[in-house]
Amino acid sequence: MTIHTNQAPLLVVVCGPTASGKTSLAVKLAHHFNTVVLSADSRQFYKEMRIGTAVPTPEEREGVEHYFVQHLSVHQPYNASAYADEALLLLHQLFLSRRVVILAGGSGLYINMLCHGMDPMPDPEPEIRKLIDETYSKHGLEALQAWIARLDPETHQRIDLNNPKRLQRAIEVCLITGKPYSQQRTAVRQPRFFNILKFGMNRPRPELFERIARRTDAMLAEGLLEEARGLIPCRNLNSLQTVGYRELFDHFDGKISLEQAITDIKTNTRRYAKRQITWFQRDEEIHWEHPDNLQTLISKAEELL
Repeated sequence: MTIHTNQAPLLVVVCGPTASGKTSLAVKLAHHFNTVVLSADSRQFYKEMRIGTAVPTPEEREGVEHYFVQHLSVHQPYNASAYADEALLLLHQLFLSRRVVILAGGSGLYINMLCHGMDPMPDPEPEIRKLIDETYSKHGLEALQAWIARLDPETHQRIDLNNPKRLQRAIEVCLITGKPYSQQRTAVRQPRFFNILKFGMNRPRPELFERIARRTDAMLAEGLLEEARGLIPCRNLNSLQTVGYRELFDHFDGKISLEQAITDIKTNTRRYAKRQITWFQRDEEIHWEHPDNLQTLISKAEELL
């Protein structure tokens, strides 16, 4: 059935930190609006990383169709631009028969790219990329962190310092253009054919941190240790530079005990959640709500339909 309406369709974004309850709320909203969920969690894309990325189980999805969940292999290159292109094509199809689609996840860059696009950036230059790759191979992540701090202190303050691919790209843009990466982000938004309503999951920090601890324990009980051990041959891939796997790789290498690895996973997940909150708090369009306030969110969405 095709919907005939003069009103633009609505993309409802459910974003916020890890373990804040995005999946459960997205499923409830999808049931109410009889629609589907698109994932915007860049680590849930990968088939091999089910437990450590908290991919929603069939029971948690409650019959709601989810897209962009475990549709890639860790060996497949993928980025926010490719995601946005695929998601926009899918939304053109989904909105033929739906007034509302739910987008849920915590990867701010991917959400921004889909909702607003991104400034054009220069094409890679092989020699510069080779130099950066060699520096990373020889001197590690700390060398990239120090490099971007020298080239562009503002980007150093805002970028995910544990993501080598993002650091490498920011350095590359600085070197190619001769200008700081941060000065080239003009924030010119690309038009979209749908309206956008953003909800951020607002839980008190103690409540969020307790949920993180419980979820980590549940992942370990489900078999995270075995999943991570099976991914040791892939440990240098960008997709595996992820909390929950890095710490267990250190344990497998004999650097730390299992007990310490578990403690580190919980600590680093809390730090990651804080960075996500900082990222999303810069977006003035986000309505911050406790995920239990379902009816409030539904009412705000229905006002736009």
